[in-house]
Amino acid sequence: MKISESWDPWLAEEFNKDYMRSLFGFLDAQHDKTIYPAKANWYAALQHTDFDQVKVVIIGQDPYHGPNQAHGLSFSVPPGEKIPPSLRNIYKELDSDPEIVFSTTRHGCLAHWADQGVLLLNAVLTVEANKPGSHRNKGWESFTDCIIAQLNQHREHIVFMLWGKYAQQKGRAIDSGHHLLLQTTHPSPLSAHRGFLGCGHFSKANAWLTAHSQTPVRW
Repeated sequence: MKISESWDPWLAEEFNKDYMRSLFGFLDAQHDKTIYPAKANWYAALQHTDFDQVKVVIIGQDPYHGPNQAHGLSFSVPPGEKIPPSLRNIYKELDSDPEIVFSTTRHGCLAHWADQGVLLLNAVLTVEANKPGSHRNKGWESFTDCIIAQLNQHREHIVFMLWGKYAQQKGRAIDSGHHLLLQTTHPSPLSAHRGFLGCGHFSKANAWLTAHSQTPVRW
């Protein structure tokens, strides 16, 4: 269970802070409970996407709380698992964007995005089985705030996709003078039709990346 070496200079000090010690104390006390994702995948987003390679950040809330779903990447599930409703709407938006070449995939694994520089970051990195939100306010939010702050301060021209009020609040300190902030409703079935569908965020992200001499994402 290690973060990528590329993130270590930016995050190593966090692991010595009181809030992280408290968080790991809490997690250690959950040893008799089922926690998602598996411990080896807690930092999967950082393992797939190096600090210097981040082009896009997509912020989720906490991991899926059902069996075999969470694997450390926001909105993503392992190949072979049923595609969740929010991800189906993400695919629907991609499929309808005239600027994007997208063939509807049969699986919900977004690792190929992460490997291209899309940081799929949940605000909270663990959850107890069948108890959504059970690990909120235990310390993960401070850690992921640090990730966002380091990218905001030390990188340039990143696209931050902030879907829903939670993600927008999470990204409230991002400098829009140096980065592109794309904000709309969450892609869940309850809100996707109030702004997410038709938002064009994926083509806008690629246009921004191209304009700043970066390779666009193959969504």
